[in-house]
Amino acid sequence: CLMNDYVYKPTMKKTCCPQYTIRCHALNFQPAKSHKKTLKKMSKFLSKGELPAGGPDEPMDSLCEEAGLKRTAKACPTQVEVAAVPEPQPEGVVAASAPAAPEKSGQGGPPTVQDGPPTGADPARPPCRKAKDLRKERRLQKEQIKRAVGGDSGASPATPTTPTPTEAPPGHAPQPKPLEAFIHESLPDTALHRLEVRLVRSSPPCPQFKASFDASYQVYKLYQMAIHKDPPEKPSESQFRRFLCDSPLEAESPPDGPEMGYGSFHQQYWLGDRMVAVGVVDILPTCVSSVYLYYHPEFASLSLGSYSALREIAFTRQLQKQSPKLAYYYLGFYIHSCPKMRYKGKYLPADLLCPETFFWVPIERCTARLENARYVRFNQDPDAVDARAFKDLSRVMVLYKRTVMPYAAYCRKRRGPSDQEQVEQYAALLGQTCAESILMYRDIRGP
Repeated sequence: CLMNDYVYKPTMKKTCCPQYTIRCHALNFQPAKSHKKTLKKMSKFLSKGELPAGGPDEPMDSLCEEAGLKRTAKACPTQVEVAAVPEPQPEGVVAASAPAAPEKSGQGGPPTVQDGPPTGADPARPPCRKAKDLRKERRLQKEQIKRAVGGDSGASPATPTTPTPTEAPPGHAPQPKPLEAFIHESLPDTALHRLEVRLVRSSPPCPQFKASFDASYQVYKLYQMAIHKDPPEKPSESQFRRFLCDSPLEAESPPDGPEMGYGSFHQQYWLGDRMVAVGVVDILPTCVSSVYLYYHPEFASLSLGSYSALREIAFTRQLQKQSPKLAYYYLGFYIHSCPKMRYKGKYLPADLLCPETFFWVPIERCTARLENARYVRFNQDPDAVDARAFKDLSRVMVLYKRTVMPYAAYCRKRRGPSDQEQVEQYAALLGQTCAESILMYRDIRGP
């Protein structure tokens, strides 16, 4: 029985936790305050080697209940080694660092005590100013001093410097700092660690994937046992292969696609010669789809779920430069009835897929309605329907032995137990009825 050929769509009106497909507009994404905090946390760890105290501040994709985890406050220097990182490659070899701490504004010392009623801010102290403004002022002063010392007073005006990503030309509003600027900030020379991200094709497995398979499986096994509380025998190697390595996607490299082509990949996060996390992704013609993330439990406090999502959004933007139509980042499913899964709605701008008409609707128009009901039809047009719905199952196109054909033709060619029998057997194992499962043949993962 080749269950990898079947996709079971939950009955959204009946399930306890309706799951809605969510996508992020990667090109227009701007990191929120919580995202910047995650990136700075990683930078601090790479610079100083200190892991944040406490547990992970994010949920896991397939887990809604609490999952306790013990961890150490610092990484063992003998286990986390430093690796030299080459220049950034198209596949994402990068180094990140901690940004400079903001300078304190104002002057120190106790405030002046005045007689009479309070009159607001202390007039004896200079007004508070933003650290960003202070840094910009100091930078301009340095440039003026440099020109005065090294330039000729009779020379023509100095050539204006090119504005940085956070600066704007005169008369324009300042531009927000892009995601890539946070990720690719330079590490100090004294940094203890270097983070390397390697993209390897998992199906069909490339040589790099095969060479690192054992290390990847061990990280997965530790993750499942510590985070999901699986017994040691459950995360077997065969289960790992079937769940996260085998894929129905065909490897394709069209001329208008990204350099690495389409298909299923593992994004491996390395500290020196130690693999610490793996993000499983599918690269498709219009999107990068996040399938799963697993990491070494020792690094749980680094919020690697959020960090990897930010890296994958940046990766999507990088691929879009090679393939213009590849512009979305899919985060799997959004489960509003599970509070710990709502973090996916913070990667804005984002859309949810209407479960009835399959139109994309901005998430801001969906969340208010989800507060009042678990299941919601997001498209408010009562006449809207799924324009691509099939009424005749025999005409559904399926992929069989690399050939596309109608389902009726597939049934005539295929031998052995019927699909209906296999669906009934599998549904019985799940405690469901056949009416609660929809058999669909797809050439991509997910809905």
